[in-house]
Amino acid sequence: MFASALLALREGLEAALVLGVIIGALYKFDRERLIPAVWLGAGVAGILSLLAAIALYRVGAELEGDAEKIFEGTTMLLAAGVLTWMIFWMKRKSSAMRQSLELEADVSTTGKRAPFLSLFFLALIVVIREGVELGLFLTAAAFSVGGSKTLFGAGLGLATAAILGWLLYASSIQLDLKRFFKVTSILLLIFAAGLVAHGVHEFNEIGWIPAVVDPLWNINHILDEASIPGQLLKTLVGYNSSPSLTEALAYIGYLAFIVISLRLMTNVPARRQPA
Repeated sequence: MFASALLALREGLEAALVLGVIIGALYKFDRERLIPAVWLGAGVAGILSLLAAIALYRVGAELEGDAEKIFEGTTMLLAAGVLTWMIFWMKRKSSAMRQSLELEADVSTTGKRAPFLSLFFLALIVVIREGVELGLFLTAAAFSVGGSKTLFGAGLGLATAAILGWLLYASSIQLDLKRFFKVTSILLLIFAAGLVAHGVHEFNEIGWIPAVVDPLWNINHILDEASIPGQLLKTLVGYNSSPSLTEALAYIGYLAFIVISLRLMTNVPARRQPA
């Protein structure tokens, strides 16, 4: 539940901030009459994202046997990949995001196309990206911990994101967004590592990826997966009391690759700075 709440909070707050920037730009350019186009686009994007998430989950729920494992494993690996891309993209683009969105809003209202439709599609595109990503993540999470817990956590996270987004826009509240996204990025990357490991586990079971050693260890007598702490750790960090060798290597290898890549991204700009 915590993982789905964190995912929904992160994606929901991103969407809220994007909408806030666009609406703020409209006030800045004295085009407040076009604000309904933004809300309409965001609303349609939300509905389409919800329908996509429901369809994806229902497809997985109706499959059985090896087909179910293939679908769940693929969904988990795909969700981990998209989650990783999202965090790398945010690290590269977050500093210039506000200026880019304000420019797009300005162009949408001054171009040759109808400004209402242009803003509608601008809001639709930027919000549906967050919504479809969230739907994919929540589907993968639901396969691990169950649909009801995932849905409750997502609702809690989205409600919190909506409140925070409104407070940031309507008041002088100050939130260190850079630190917020940095902390949530770390937590979500650990969650993504768990998705990778779970995906490999599904493919172990159908023989697509050899287990090599199964189990590599078994500590279920120390921390049972069915216990409350075990379920919490399974949701947050992909805990498995008896993983295979390839499952453990996938988890460790993914985290090592991401940490090294993020460090390289941080260091490269510094080397290009003039002395």
